[in-house]
Amino acid sequence: MTFFDALDLIGTLAFAISGALTALHKRMDPFGVLIIAFVTAVGGGTLRDVLIGRTPVGWMQDLNYLYIITLGFVLVVVFRGKLLRFKLSMLLSDTVGLGVFTLIGIQKGLDFGVHPYICVALGTMTACFGGVIRDVLCVEIPVIFRKEIYATICILGGAVFFVLKEWQLPDTLVYLITSLVIIVVRLLVVKFNWSLPTLDLKPNQ
Repeated sequence: MTFFDALDLIGTLAFAISGALTALHKRMDPFGVLIIAFVTAVGGGTLRDVLIGRTPVGWMQDLNYLYIITLGFVLVVVFRGKLLRFKLSMLLSDTVGLGVFTLIGIQKGLDFGVHPYICVALGTMTACFGGVIRDVLCVEIPVIFRKEIYATICILGGAVFFVLKEWQLPDTLVYLITSLVIIVVRLLVVKFNWSLPTLDLKPNQ
């Protein structure tokens, strides 16, 4: 297993835990928790793979994804008493997934020879759209559509990735720095409550 593959599985586990915690907050039954964990973990990657023509999609070709999602589900169910007490559990799992999956999406785009701008879009999609599906199924307004800065962080991470590539740093270092920048910025956004302005509806003058 390469370092890149390991990061992919770490992101999958993080988003599976994020989805399962959200489902538990909604008081779903075990099957519902598992489904939400699954779509959160693979939803963005599935959409990305379909768009770039990588079929069958990733999780259909590698059972490790299903094993990791199941592990995340089991961890949340077994330790739910402790995890649900701390809002930090949800934040950390979602943040790690955001950082890692942005990177994964960008690299998959490069592997298929698409333009760097499209790679950044694919990275943002990979990181965000599993959460969009999760929130829709849980009857929440998706985080990406709220005031909170979310997708913009992925775009920032994409810019960092390509700057580091231009500096010809080793791939492992590029992966680590890109993911850490996204994770740190996301935590700062939450800590200091940074947000984008909303568009107010005003009557025509």
